[in-house]
Amino acid sequence: MRQFVVDELTALERDNLDSYLKRTLKTGPMTGIFWLTLPDDLLSEAQRGHEECGPFYFAVDLEANRLCFEMLVRSSANLHCTCIAYATAVQRQFVLDFIDRMLEEEQIKA
Repeated sequence: MRQFVVDELTALERDNLDSYLKRTLKTGPMTGIFWLTLPDDLLSEAQRGHEECGPFYFAVDLEANRLCFEMLVRSSANLHCTCIAYATAVQRQFVLDFIDRMLEEEQIKA
């Protein structure tokens, strides 16, 4: 799996990130899982053609000492479809910009 990981988090940093993610993202079905929704203007051609599979999102997994952003664009409606794919360059930059903004706002040094 392609992913971006921020590790070696302190307990305080983890708590700050948990609070930030709860305020800014949709929570997932399990503790520590969040959904970063992909804006419609960043959808790939295949994703635009599969409106019924949307919205599309990236999974974010917060654990005890690490935060993981998957680089797979997932569908909220289907587990297996041709519109589910690894992030394009523009989509990847969207995730990286979110990460940079979050780390700066929460003053994470990990």
